[in-house]
Amino acid sequence: MKAAELDVLAVGNAIVDVISHASDAFLAERALAKGGMALINEATAEALYAEMGPGVEISGGSAGNTIAGVAAFGGRGAFIGKVRDDTLGDIYRHDLRSLGVRFDTPPARTGLATARCLILVTPDAERTMNTFLGACTVLEEADIDEALVASAGITYLEGYLFDLPPAKAAFRKAAAAARAAGRKVALTMSDSFCVHRHHQEFLDLIAKHIDILFANEDEIRALYGTEDIVEAMRIAARHSDIVAVTRSAAGALLAGNGELVEVPASRVEAVVDTTGAGDLFAAGMLYGLSRGLSLQDCGALGCAAAGEVISHVGARPQSDLKQLLALTAA
Repeated sequence: MKAAELDVLAVGNAIVDVISHASDAFLAERALAKGGMALINEATAEALYAEMGPGVEISGGSAGNTIAGVAAFGGRGAFIGKVRDDTLGDIYRHDLRSLGVRFDTPPARTGLATARCLILVTPDAERTMNTFLGACTVLEEADIDEALVASAGITYLEGYLFDLPPAKAAFRKAAAAARAAGRKVALTMSDSFCVHRHHQEFLDLIAKHIDILFANEDEIRALYGTEDIVEAMRIAARHSDIVAVTRSAAGALLAGNGELVEVPASRVEAVVDTTGAGDLFAAGMLYGLSRGLSLQDCGALGCAAAGEVISHVGARPQSDLKQLLALTAA
């Protein structure tokens, strides 16, 4: 089999994050579910933005954050996602390309604007996300470049994108192209709400296409209908080679090659913003897997990257993640 030209290709929502601090009372007054992700329309997005405090605008999106993290480790990455030919779309494309990530998906010329996610960070560093998906919703099969998929060692699919039929078809096309080329396919559950919305379809997708599964405790429980995380991982491991479950301050549990590995969370001086913790954990794991590292070392890289991103505002790394490689090896 031909060597992979890319380490990871990420397929997901191209979203510009607007991050602002807010009180628990602010969330309660607006009936926003703390710690969750709600899909909102353009009018609601504009109204909520007007009520928020000062914000920081950063290119985001779950899979976009992950591929940015892979690049920060020194990995070779590409991204497939849909933006509009507007200012935010241009910013998003520039931000990814400036990191060395390939992003060639043609922008939409008409229709909804580039997506944005309004993220409210409470004093306990929990994030509540309100997402206007905009142009993301028009990603379709035609946007999946099968040659690009075949060139990547791992194709990483974002669960948040799985809401509309055209995106579901795009997922399946990408997974089929990866399998046909002898490559690996990874999926992140993204959110327990996604699991509940697409429960049976996720189970089918995992059973037929997914080699590497990422989830948090709530997501894996919801997916397999059990409170026993280890049991849920054992069920998942019947279909996927590697199962990674993040556990916040408790680190992560990894299943693969018949073993169960526990990885502690990295210590940080202060948790500032948990936005992107799971995304960067996936980045460390995927980079490690692309380099043939052990499951333990892959998990350590994931936890180290997650630790870096929760130490500051924003869902993308602000320090050189290559330094974590030496620290983890030590």
